[in-house]
Amino acid sequence: MNGGDGGGGVAAAPADPPPPLDWKFSQVFGERTAGEEVQEVDIISAIEFDKSGDHLATGDRGGRVVLFERTDTKENGGSRKDLETIDYATSRHPEFRYKTEFQSHEPEFDYLKSLEIEEKINKIRWCQTANGALFLLSTNDKTIKFWKVQEKKVKKVASMNMDPSKAVGKSNIGSSSVSSSTNSHLANGGYKDTSSTNLINDFKFPPGGIPSLRLPVVTYNETSLVTKCRRVYAHAHDYHINSISNNSDGETFISADDLRINLWNLEISNQSFNIVDVKPANMEDLTEVITCAEFHPTHCSTLAYSSSKGSIRLIDLRQSALCDKHSKLFEEHEAPGSKSFFTEIIASTSDIKFGRDGRYILSRDYMTLKLWDINMDSGPVSTFQVHDHLRPKLCDLYENDSIFDKFECCLSGDGQRVATGSYSNLFRVFGCAPGSNESTTLEASKNPMRRQVQTPSRPSTLSSLTRAVRRGGGESSGVDANGNSFDFTTKLLHLAWHPSENSIACAAANSLYMYYA
Repeated sequence: MNGGDGGGGVAAAPADPPPPLDWKFSQVFGERTAGEEVQEVDIISAIEFDKSGDHLATGDRGGRVVLFERTDTKENGGSRKDLETIDYATSRHPEFRYKTEFQSHEPEFDYLKSLEIEEKINKIRWCQTANGALFLLSTNDKTIKFWKVQEKKVKKVASMNMDPSKAVGKSNIGSSSVSSSTNSHLANGGYKDTSSTNLINDFKFPPGGIPSLRLPVVTYNETSLVTKCRRVYAHAHDYHINSISNNSDGETFISADDLRINLWNLEISNQSFNIVDVKPANMEDLTEVITCAEFHPTHCSTLAYSSSKGSIRLIDLRQSALCDKHSKLFEEHEAPGSKSFFTEIIASTSDIKFGRDGRYILSRDYMTLKLWDINMDSGPVSTFQVHDHLRPKLCDLYENDSIFDKFECCLSGDGQRVATGSYSNLFRVFGCAPGSNESTTLEASKNPMRRQVQTPSRPSTLSSLTRAVRRGGGESSGVDANGNSFDFTTKLLHLAWHPSENSIACAAANSLYMYYA
């Protein structure tokens, strides 16, 4: 995949695919010690880099948002402009530090529907910065909030007491005698209310004067981060919000639940416009739901949303107020005779992301990553098998509900690679440039290459599936095709790729791991 410009010009001769990246551990925040029990509220549920890559936000199931800021660019004198023109071949070691955290959402109870609303953060999206302040949107199942995080100088009144060491040298009056003599002088000869005219007598200094009397001075030595909720966008969704996405116009954003997508203005919190509604007149006729929605990165009138049937619809807000008709439909037609009980479940798209230039869409279903060209709706341009060795275990995955896990996906800023998570805290990185066969399996630990598995990213036929079925015993004991055990309880659902460097942040339970290449 070359990050095309969307035009229909003559394609250039394909360059050699970039060599596979050598991933290294960078940092970990909130690392667990051996045997430490993870609290449910501490599990990370959302990760997002801002547009510059200088800030990273995570949300957790306890409703908290934690912000991290980059430190190595400041030390090296790097600027935002420098970041955007980084050579991908050079290896940088990005360093982040904890910046601040705040409680974004609290648990609520909907008395009308007798429904408990969790505080868990579902999605975080950064908005445009202004006047040195950071802005971001965060949402739980029902309520979206708009936050402002700003550094403010703390006012401090400097001490007005006299320095006794200096005072004694210049006069025979100590600090205590100065204050006492000054007080007696004021009482005897100064500030005397003589009549109703409130005449003030001339102020007389004590003998020797007051050499180091200072008026209080306001200083700004310290700064503190102030977090403020600017807007609350509530009561617009009957079903759980699964995604939010801000528009390139900097003024609007969308929120999507299972059946509707609403368009909001950031400045107006009491009204939104319903732009997509897939709710049938009779709920028994419901065949698919919305799973994710995302604005185009540069065209403010274009957005895409995915469904539980594995299709992606591209819609244009200029066509009509209610976008009940899509401008393009992307779906892959299944091979005849390949349908099973699990086909529709594993076809459900859990996440979609636009590439940086908006030409490509990356989608993740349960078993695969698919890359779509928005100029070609006949099928995906690439399909990557994430954990094909689990196909014989779909029955077990259905029994323990793991088959409904929603894995996220991400693209590199240059569009050359894609990444997504799997079980046993593993994540996969695939090369998607023409001719590339890069396929790397990494583990969210301090030694990411410990579980290195080079499995083919595009299996050709069902032969691998047949082999897995014939092996039988090894698979059911929790061992994959390469002899590695897999654990369905440790899953890497959330990860994000730095917008301009080969750096990935991923969440393993309550720990945030960062890697660079």
